[in-house]
Amino acid sequence: MAPEQPRRSQGNFARQFAMAMELPFVLVGGVFAGGLLGYFLDRWWGTRPYLMLGLGALGFYVGVRDLLRRLQRNDENGPGEEKR
Repeated sequence: MAPEQPRRSQGNFARQFAMAMELPFVLVGGVFAGGLLGYFLDRWWGTRPYLMLGLGALGFYVGVRDLLRRLQRNDENGPGEEKR
């Protein structure tokens, strides 16, 4: 007799779908916020485009780091456990 496959709960699917919809905004939001801040600082100090590029790259790094941290936290919880 074959063992029964565990059924996925509706809440687990909804949580994974919400995570998949959130992650692109986390990544793009960091780049956008860093680039925008750099743009305004460049205009204020007259250093175009160095701060925009630097802070945009920093925003990309922060976005990727946050994305990986959220994915790791989601993996630690496992399929049947709730976040704490």
